Order: sequence, then C-alpha cells, then structure tokens
Amino acid sequence: MAKRKVQRRARAILGEQPVALVWCELHTSLPVPPKDVHRAAGKGRLKPGHHWLLYVGAVVFFFVVVPMMLIDKLGRKSDRAPGTGSAGPRRSTRDRGAADDRVDDPAAGVFDGDWNLTAGRLLLRWYGHSPNPRRLVVLAHDRICVAASPRRRLSPMKAGDFVPVAEFPLGEARLEGEAGQPRGFATFRIRFADGSWIQVGRLGEPEDADHFLRTISA
Repeated sequence: MAKRKVQRRARAILGEQPVALVWCELHTSLPVPPKDVHRAAGKGRLKPGHHWLLYVGAVVFFFVVVPMMLIDKLGRKSDRAPGTGSAGPRRSTRDRGAADDRVDDPAAGVFDGDWNLTAGRLLLRWYGHSPNPRRLVVLAHDRICVAASPRRRLSPMKAGDFVPVAEFPLGEARLEGEAGQPRGFATFRIRFADGSWIQVGRLGEPEDADHFLRTISA
C-alpha cells in the first residue's frame, strides 16, 4: 500500500480521505501534436526527463557494448566457409503488402486524438507540470484529482511533495477500468464530458492498483 506520507498528503489536498488512489503513467510515448497546436499551447515538453544514470548507460552501450558486438559478428563471418551461408527468411509480397497497408494510430492509444478537447489540452501540459512520468490519480467522493511531484526522481510509495495539476468534478470526468486485469498490463481511462479520454497504465503498488480498479469498476 501507499505509505502514510502519500495518504496524508492526498488527504490534505482533498480535505477528505481519498476513496482510492494509484500511481500511473502514460503507457507509451506521448504522440507529437501538430506544430501549430503545440506552439499555441506554449511549446511545453513532450517527453519525460531521465536520470543521469540512463545517459551514462547509453554511452557505455554505444561505445563499449556495440563495438564488441560488431567485432564478434565480424569474427564469426570470417570463420564461415564460402557458400555455406544461408539467406534469412524473406518476407513474402503478401506480408510486405499487409505491412504497407497498416495505418499507424497517430494517437498511439494514449488518447482520443483531438488535441483541442479536454484530454488533448491536459496532455499538452502533461510533462510541463513535472518531468517525472508518474502521476497520482486520486478519486474523491465528488471529484478526480491528478497530482505530480516536481522532482525528476521519486519513490512513488513515499513521495510526499506531489501537488495537484488538474482537478475535475465527477460531472466533468469519470474513471473507467476493469477489475482483475493482469498485473503489469492493467490500464484505465479518464473520460471527460466532451467525449475525450486519456488511457494510462504501468500502475503502481499492486494493492493500490487492485483496490483502485475494483472501486472504479463497481
């Protein structure tokens, strides 16, 4: 369960005991909005911030691991006798055609796709509120609150410095999700009165996630 510090902070923000809460993230990268829409919204950041260790790991991978892989691959090629190599499986014309005909979803399943509605406007400010990808969604008796920590790194179960970044009365938004989803793959939606929606996943502490999904699916 979320630590007492999180519960106390949520209670202080709401002025009441939360009905349910859960840490979550966008389940995939934020789609890139049209340039004019992004500019009109203040050109806020569209990606989360990363800890410096991630950059160190990337440098080590590209300058140490990749050269070693290339050397190993070249060594194996030189040991192979001429004419013994076999061509890899080729994609059939049908497979290529199916891939070419596949149209990518510009909204990537993150939201309904309309940047001018409530969900789109909220996403345009998503990482402007915090570079950390995690958000705390809190359900109260009469409203839904989305909160974020200003820190780049945080321990979601202990964070006590999160602040509300958006709040919606239950007449303007509702939560949709199914109980019993496989852990690690569970998602839910915040659906707004104008028909727009945001889908989030990567739910935090399992006990919180299970309770949250049971509550909103009841």
